[in-house]
Amino acid sequence: MSIPALPMNSGFDIPQLGYGVFKVPPAATERAVTEALSVGYRHIDTAAIYGNEEGVGAAIGASGIPRDELFITTKLWNDRHEGDEPRAAIGESLEKLGLDRVDLYLVHWPTPAKDNYVHAWEALIGLRDAGLARTIGVSNFLVPHLERIVAETGVTPAVDQIELHPRYQQREVVAWAHEHGVLIEAWGPLGQGKYDLAGIPAIDEAASAHGKSPAQVVLRWHLQKGNIVFPKSVRVERLRENLDVFDFELSSREVAAIDDLDPGDGSGRVSAHPDEVN
Repeated sequence: MSIPALPMNSGFDIPQLGYGVFKVPPAATERAVTEALSVGYRHIDTAAIYGNEEGVGAAIGASGIPRDELFITTKLWNDRHEGDEPRAAIGESLEKLGLDRVDLYLVHWPTPAKDNYVHAWEALIGLRDAGLARTIGVSNFLVPHLERIVAETGVTPAVDQIELHPRYQQREVVAWAHEHGVLIEAWGPLGQGKYDLAGIPAIDEAASAHGKSPAQVVLRWHLQKGNIVFPKSVRVERLRENLDVFDFELSSREVAAIDDLDPGDGSGRVSAHPDEVN
């Protein structure tokens, strides 16, 4: 089984399916990441605010997997945007991860009320140039935030990691990203369990047709849309199931039926609005 990789505007590739450790308890993270690596994951997504970078680092260090076969992402938290804080923050993350660089470093939220995300983005450009992050991007940025950082720095993010699942597809952000060569990473790709995928006919019918689970169908939908996904699980059988999505393809009709699940009024959002996180 080979996980596809997508080219980023930085010149590096990113595995399209990875393992996310959001809400994985710090005490369980080393075991969870070790199991993920053992079943074939090579892309691990963490963040400073998750409190589990040390567990990720311990699993990486014990894995014996060559560094160039791994893709590690972490993120700059909201209270580290000012002054020299971004450099201090990535230094702390690298120490916890046991790495000399990350493959992708993201501004976690734009925090627009603080009006310091342009400075944070400028700082990430410097961290990239210093070799501490091979590629840089953003998370939870909407079109106005994206347009502003590009206009003020001339540097376009490689990725924007946003809430994206069948009930909430963020078409405006996705369209902007596609137009500007930015890849979309979907967090909460299965809706964070806040609605029943199996109870949706478009998903259930595709699952029956292909002999797959509803979650596998939704992950396959993401992959065919060009999204990068990293579903979270702490159960090894689910880790394997989430990887088993490369031996079938949804028809254009099945993809369109899932596309139609977004009501289009924002009501499908399961987390905070980026303008409200500061």
